[in-house]
Amino acid sequence: MSVHLVDHPLAQHTLLQLRSATASPSRFRRLAFRLSWMIGYEATRDLATEPATVEGPLEVASGVRLLRSIVIVPVLRAGLAMIDPILELVPEARVGHIGLQRDERTAVASQYYMKLPPVGPETTVLLVDPMLATGGSALAALDLLRDAGAADVRLVVVVAAPEGLAAVQQAWPAITIYTAAIDRELDPRKFILPGLGDFGDRLYGT
Repeated sequence: MSVHLVDHPLAQHTLLQLRSATASPSRFRRLAFRLSWMIGYEATRDLATEPATVEGPLEVASGVRLLRSIVIVPVLRAGLAMIDPILELVPEARVGHIGLQRDERTAVASQYYMKLPPVGPETTVLLVDPMLATGGSALAALDLLRDAGAADVRLVVVVAAPEGLAAVQQAWPAITIYTAAIDRELDPRKFILPGLGDFGDRLYGT
């Protein structure tokens, strides 16, 4: 497993503001959009390309175009915050959804919804979920994507806990994870410390 820490000064500045307990839902959404864009930019840095040309206003111009199709798959509901910023980067990407419900007592995730566009060996999947805590939701989603035929999957999160990274590493040693922070630990309720609190609740004001 490879972990890519997005340590750009603007990303880290935005992350600190996102951590603030005084951020209103509207401000939290704006900050989450900005930071998700920056993490998504890094997660797409090495996408496969092929040579291509276009007819320019004066002459033919050469360059590259994306070789593989891109699918963004958020884990509901918090992952929804990361769709639009990544679509800003890759507007032609298709979007799937995976719904997972975490048992608050056991922290085990169970599926309640899944709708995916076709995925296969020629597809790059960006699995987006802001918080990688125990890793339970990520592992469940990765298994579902593998069963659907996905081969190239990148996990894009905002904050990760060491426990979640270890769980993903053990089950998916070849995957790359993109995150703005590796935080200290999980508390007894399986919340990341210092973390961001409940991302979905802060995002939607619930």
